[in-house]
Amino acid sequence: MPIHPMRGPNKFKLGVFSANADGGLTLTRVKERWQASWDGIVAAAQMADAAGIEFFLPIARWKGFGGEMNSREHSFETFTFAAGLAGLTKSIALFSTVHVPMVHPVFAAKALATVDHASHGRAGLNIVCGWNPEEFDAFGLKLIDDRYEQGLEWFEIMSRIFEDTGPFDYDGKYYQLKAVSGRPKPVQSPRPITLNAAFSPPGRDFAARAADCLFTTFTDIDKGREQIADMAGRAAQTGREVGVFTTCHVVCRPTQAEAEAYYEHYAVAMQDSASVDHYMGAKQKFSGSHDAEAYRLHRKRFAGGAGTYPLVGTPRHIAEEMIKISQAGFAGTTVSFVNYTDELPYFLAEVLPLLREAGLRG
Repeated sequence: MPIHPMRGPNKFKLGVFSANADGGLTLTRVKERWQASWDGIVAAAQMADAAGIEFFLPIARWKGFGGEMNSREHSFETFTFAAGLAGLTKSIALFSTVHVPMVHPVFAAKALATVDHASHGRAGLNIVCGWNPEEFDAFGLKLIDDRYEQGLEWFEIMSRIFEDTGPFDYDGKYYQLKAVSGRPKPVQSPRPITLNAAFSPPGRDFAARAADCLFTTFTDIDKGREQIADMAGRAAQTGREVGVFTTCHVVCRPTQAEAEAYYEHYAVAMQDSASVDHYMGAKQKFSGSHDAEAYRLHRKRFAGGAGTYPLVGTPRHIAEEMIKISQAGFAGTTVSFVNYTDELPYFLAEVLPLLREAGLRG
């Protein structure tokens, strides 16, 4: 079986994030904002695949964030998204993102195994226990306090299906199931690679038990070291190792001034202000995905890239920032853009060679 790209040799791994949703991670009104057409997504995925980018990671959204653009209302469901891309790409890992309360684990196990076979072992699963009450309402569900406890039951059921030791009953707090089984097993053994995005202590405890990779945010790179140490300690208590990744939004231009001017244009002058207010308020109240000071100090980052870390500048500057992120101990990062097909080619052509020179990529 080939090595999964997330376990490949590059020291600093890269993924393209949120291309399945309109706007990507931005909350902006600029005319060139990402429309998330299927043909555009395929083009971006194939560019990333040809360049050796390790993974393609979608978000799961069931509602938009209001404002003028109602960003993320237009988004593709992620199991079928990954399966659709499996036959159109060759090497890149294809993740699906699931909200535990909305997707039953017996269905998820079957869908994930299907993607793993369709992609010949390139599937991955991003497990989200849920944070947005408006999306819960759309499914007739309530946002519960102990959603990570539900997530662990969900993960245990899926894992036992993949063990394929025969039908089993499950009597938990959230799931009561009879004679559960499911074939085929995934190509990857014992299961496809999993990731979880978490900042809060309960979220990281969940990641320590159910995730191979943790995605986390930071307000500055040095503070990321504390988060890596925290996650290492939690994973050690479970006898596991969890790779820690971060996530960034990118404005890469030939000059620093040009990059900063465009960032100011799309994330400040042309931000979808009502949508930013809605998103930041809901995230701060229900998610626990960011440091508290991020909401107070970094509105521009939420308009520019959902509160992720900004990589804004020349290819050299962006490469240097990525080197610092690697030196802090991160295994890699995702990248997002205002428009993936317009901006990804320049990033791939100009930044990747600098990362190779620095020894972060082959």
